Amino acid sequence: MSVSVPACPAVLRWAASRARLDELAIERRFRKWPLWVSGEAQPTLRQLESFARLTHTPIGYFFLAEPPELRLPVPDFRTLRDETLAEPSSELLDTLYLCQQRQEWYGEYARIHGLPRLAFVGSVTVRDAPEAVAAAIRTTLGVSVAERQRLPTWTDALRQLIAKAEDAGVLVMASSIVGNNSRRKLRVEEFRGFALADEAAPLVFLNAADSKAAQMFTLAHELAHVWLGASGVSDPAAGKVPELELERWCNRVAAELLMPMEDLHRARDPAADLPAEIQRLARLFKVSTLVALRRLFDGGYIDRETLWRHYREELDRIRALERGQAGGGDFYRTLWARTGKRFARAVMASTLEGQTLFQDAFRLLGVRKTSTFYEAARELGVSP
Repeated sequence: MSVSVPACPAVLRWAASRARLDELAIERRFRKWPLWVSGEAQPTLRQLESFARLTHTPIGYFFLAEPPELRLPVPDFRTLRDETLAEPSSELLDTLYLCQQRQEWYGEYARIHGLPRLAFVGSVTVRDAPEAVAAAIRTTLGVSVAERQRLPTWTDALRQLIAKAEDAGVLVMASSIVGNNSRRKLRVEEFRGFALADEAAPLVFLNAADSKAAQMFTLAHELAHVWLGASGVSDPAAGKVPELELERWCNRVAAELLMPMEDLHRARDPAADLPAEIQRLARLFKVSTLVALRRLFDGGYIDRETLWRHYREELDRIRALERGQAGGGDFYRTLWARTGKRFARAVMASTLEGQTLFQDAFRLLGVRKTSTFYEAARELGVSP
């Protein structure tokens, strides 16, 4: 006999709203849903477990007297556009928790293998000149604007910057979903990235639902956070002026890192039509048109009114392009993007050496089959 459990109606409604579920869709799956939320009936334990899985809500929450107040486990540096962002989604929280688990694992791995602490983490403050910090990041990563300009696409430029950051010791992960669950998508409207600063295992996460050019700016912004030693969730956008001084500073570092003002002075064509010049500079520096536009303003080449007029036009154009983009891609390349090659190699090597359990490796990497694990290890050169 099925026994009913006293689930709080307010928490049930909160969980459904947070999961952005339609009332009719819930009722089709749980026939007595209207009675549950009115308090006239209660779900069975099995039904409540099913609803908890559907909404990605810990089952214990449903026995509280009112919905819990959820907070990010790291500082929140976003400039919120509406009240719905005041409470983090389950997708953002679960992505943060997964990355914290990965960082903790890698930190222990680094300790066991005697990997050196990274001196650049927390090596600067917001009182340092953004130009000097950008130069220090370029030196540490071994990147140059000239080298990036020779790359054919924004995707190539992003991959190069990620590879250079990982070579320097930063774990870089990029995904548009939670773990390997394609049904749980991350929203750019909520966040673009975050940094988890740590001297042994600094980690940067990029919301891969964003464009490649926008991810470039987010990565540069989050690297500034790592150099500051400041963990947090960000919503960096080249054209915005964030409310927080720290975020304004990180944006300036990111812009200087990707498009140094000295190089812009040399590259700019004063006779060119502005819309065409924005496109040309974006292609040349492998940045978004919004970064190019902002840097023209920073350099004093356009006034504020021109900046915002063209900024709105570019934003509308980019959104229209992104709506027409298709997904897909190579499985293993997607896996490396989601976990980062540095992290994946460490987990696979540790597992093959018998130091990490296969079930833990599968959880950390987001794979389900042993055959996939071994093929991935071969692809990365961890096993013959």
